[in-house]
Amino acid sequence: MQKQVATLQTRKPLFGQLVIGPPGSGKTSYCSRMKTFLGKLEREVTVVNLDPANDNMEYESAIDIMQLVTVQDVMEQFGLGPNGALIYCIEFLEANFGWLLEQMKASSCKYFIFDCPGQVELYTHHNAMRNIFEKLDQLGYHLCTVHLVESHHCSEPHKFISTLLFKADLLKEYESKLAFNVEYYTEVLDLNYLLECIEHSSIGGTNRTKYKKLDAAIVSMVEDYGLVSFHLLDSNKDESLLRLKNAVDKANGYVYGAGEEQNVNTLLACAVGAETQTERMERDVDPYRS
Repeated sequence: MQKQVATLQTRKPLFGQLVIGPPGSGKTSYCSRMKTFLGKLEREVTVVNLDPANDNMEYESAIDIMQLVTVQDVMEQFGLGPNGALIYCIEFLEANFGWLLEQMKASSCKYFIFDCPGQVELYTHHNAMRNIFEKLDQLGYHLCTVHLVESHHCSEPHKFISTLLFKADLLKEYESKLAFNVEYYTEVLDLNYLLECIEHSSIGGTNRTKYKKLDAAIVSMVEDYGLVSFHLLDSNKDESLLRLKNAVDKANGYVYGAGEEQNVNTLLACAVGAETQTERMERDVDPYRS
């Protein structure tokens, strides 16, 4: 009886970063500088522009939604305003997901950085962006989100609670306004101290006292479930990009399955969140050092 030999076919894992954040938070600059930095590490990267109104790209976009549809064209054709036209464009991209997928399959790179639109409504009140990325996830793309927020949000406690990632190259401008030192914000230390600051602050002249229970509930949820991780970033400095790159690689699994040389100790250290001596040295680098 002839034995049958089964062959296991595997494909190289695919990874990516979804770069989001409000307009002006530095998404396009981050995409450009991270691509250049990863190039220095000999990691081939394709930047995907998903912002149909992005006229000031600092990078060469191999895949660009503006080749499919633009906000300007939609505004002229349908008489829509900028926000309506943007939503139309993203819905059009979702309906033509096959176009995006073919563009990505044609790329020789296995790592993608997505420069996403900044309008928050696309993520909180609309499903098109989520549907697009869920399809990529189902197709085997290992993705994580890099949420850039302007560093001035540190200067007011109520803004800090909603912040997911600092873009710290402007932080010095607001450092004197911080209620606590930088480590308090990056390491998410006891947020009850922050509640005291919130209670005595005001928004638009309105005292925050009546929101005390709501603020406390939000703080409790963040602390109890470990929902937030903070990273300082100065995208002009390679050592700062390196620290963030390490965090992103752990988040999307690149450090485990990219086929790059890894030893068992490094993998175990990443799995438990431990730091190597090199990582500790990187962490201790002054983000403002020239």
